[in-house]
Amino acid sequence: MPNMQDVESTLVVNPLEDINKLKALASEPRIQMLDLLRKKRLNINEISDALKLPQSTVATHISILENAGLIVTESVKAKKGNQKLCHPAFREMLIQFPEEPNPSNEFIEVEMPIGIFTDCKVSTPCGLCSTEHIIGFLDFPDSFLNPERMKAGLLWCGTGTFEYKFPNNALSSQKKVTKVEVVLELSSETPGTNLNWPSDITMWINKKEIGTWVSPGDFGDKRGKFTPQWWKLEGSQYGLLKHWSVTQEGSFIDGTKISNVTLDDLRLSEHHSIRMKIGVKENAEHIGGMNIFGKGYGNYDQGIVFRTYF
Repeated sequence: MPNMQDVESTLVVNPLEDINKLKALASEPRIQMLDLLRKKRLNINEISDALKLPQSTVATHISILENAGLIVTESVKAKKGNQKLCHPAFREMLIQFPEEPNPSNEFIEVEMPIGIFTDCKVSTPCGLCSTEHIIGFLDFPDSFLNPERMKAGLLWCGTGTFEYKFPNNALSSQKKVTKVEVVLELSSETPGTNLNWPSDITMWINKKEIGTWVSPGDFGDKRGKFTPQWWKLEGSQYGLLKHWSVTQEGSFIDGTKISNVTLDDLRLSEHHSIRMKIGVKENAEHIGGMNIFGKGYGNYDQGIVFRTYF
């Protein structure tokens, strides 16, 4: 049985190589089972009752999902003997054809520590911490002015925004910019944790709103791969790694179009720096807060990565 500390948040399925995973997904009952299991761990009897299917049929489908690596099962003690509890191996699944290497697809990458924001406006609950300790005081917005913020590996707020200033590498090349991309690990934020706690997280680039992603929850079901041991297990542990990008065709999150804002709208040639702002609006439909995970926290040991493609 896989160690759940090692389970990735996102599964990227290569349809040219992972045909068994696609076959496992090509079944309405198995999709219904995955939908059930993402909400709660269940045994075969409970799945059978929920879907009104024979236990033998459910057991066969569970075996297919397990062999494809899409669910994890574990044997636990029951009133009589043992029972098999099932839960998903991944929180998200992305089907993506591999990209052919393209030497002309050059990019310049800058990684920004999450604590080096140039502006912030936050509401409680809020706070920040390094890999060693909490910086300042919890739920005290002035703590974000503390010089130690440069060491921050985790930031959180109820509503509000953080703004970062990146060098405009478009000005250093004669080549045409084809895409800008921001990659960072995010989740919702609530006191304690709640896997089902949606939050509308919005990004702006050069003061242009490029779109909103709905975070599904505040993840605290297991410790993040890099989250330090001193950080309370009842707190936010990890997020999902999201890729925000803008091209001449529009703006995207993980390849899914979210708005019609294009590179031309960002007016890159008019700015010596590129300003990226991210946060939760006070009038958002889902006001579920935001966690930003940086180095030393979460499942991805990185700050905020900004790439300029040529």
